[in-house]
Amino acid sequence: MRLGVFGRGRLGGAIATEIARYTASPDALELAWTEGREAGPRSRVEVAVDASNAAAVEEHLKWALESGTDLVIATTGWKIPDLERRVGGKIGVLVAPNLSTGVALMRRLAAMLGAYAAMDQDTDLGIVEHHHKMKADAPSGTAISLAAAIQKSCPRYAGWNMGSWEKDKINIASLRSGFEIGRHELSLDSAFENLTITHRAKDRRVFAAGAMKGAKWIWGRKGVFTMDDFAAEAFGGKKPARKPAGV
Repeated sequence: MRLGVFGRGRLGGAIATEIARYTASPDALELAWTEGREAGPRSRVEVAVDASNAAAVEEHLKWALESGTDLVIATTGWKIPDLERRVGGKIGVLVAPNLSTGVALMRRLAAMLGAYAAMDQDTDLGIVEHHHKMKADAPSGTAISLAAAIQKSCPRYAGWNMGSWEKDKINIASLRSGFEIGRHELSLDSAFENLTITHRAKDRRVFAAGAMKGAKWIWGRKGVFTMDDFAAEAFGGKKPARKPAGV
């Protein structure tokens, strides 16, 4: 399976390095090309991973549709409201703002915690996230996605907030300091018990490994999928619908 990578930054470089580590594996990928800021020659590949920047996603999607190439979008901050309509049944697109399969599993656990909290109005759920000092956005997209998973299974929550506690909001605390790659903590707190689930990225290679798994998973599918669809199949044995899925 041949892979192309848009982006030569931290993630793009990590993907290229990770692919090179497993060249002898029976299911190894072949890195056909990487592309930086300037468009380069793009030989035929089965899947391309977009690890570039938000402004470039639109052009890369257009190319993928024209060339019939499945696409993993690992970039954040972009908006394409009509993504599902444009993709239709032409190619497979995996929207993966966090490529860690551990985070995908954590979202499933977040939904379970939300369902548990829904049984007790006095149970609170909160999220703590810590990233390096150079990360500009707060809270992180991952923290927001965890809050969304909780909200979906616990109707009494109407969203999230940062700051003082609000009865109908999932409180998120963000820390930006040092060199932390990414740590996310889910906390369930009631009068009689506490449950905490923590995910910590120890090496950026975790995202590169996730990109490789995601590329293999999306190859040959049709429509728009998310890491939730990946997790539902990988951890729950549930086959996602072969049609455009919600983003």
